[in-house]
Amino acid sequence: MPQNRQALAFDTPQKEQREIADTYVKLREAEAKIIGPDGKAEALPNNLYSFLLRLLADLHAGHPVTILQNSHALTTIEASKVLGISRQYLVTLLERGDIPFHLTGTHRRIYVRDVMVYKARRDQSRHATLNDLARREYAEGVYDKVPDDFHAGK
Repeated sequence: MPQNRQALAFDTPQKEQREIADTYVKLREAEAKIIGPDGKAEALPNNLYSFLLRLLADLHAGHPVTILQNSHALTTIEASKVLGISRQYLVTLLERGDIPFHLTGTHRRIYVRDVMVYKARRDQSRHATLNDLARREYAEGVYDKVPDDFHAGK
């Protein structure tokens, strides 16, 4: 899944999954066209066609998808929700220069593209850290061991 799309969680019912799969197969097998309200058919540009195929493939795989314009500016509250962090911590990141922002009057605004770049970097760093930890635990022979105090709360 490309890094510039942000996922929002939702469950796709089985019937919708089948419809998505059918639509995906049809799009892969034929030249896609769009039909206007006047009934006139126009060939879909290749880049839009590819985008729709990726979108349907992600939906079919059960990956939730949200489409945002890269140039859309978010408030600090919106950006913090996308990143899953507090607004106060986001402001700290902005002031540290970790994420670019601009002012609209006295209010901070952050472009979606900048939020998504930061999120991708953060997620990549987290994955690398977890992989390193797993490798070290495996090398030490403790990767699949359960700590003695794991069930102490029961």
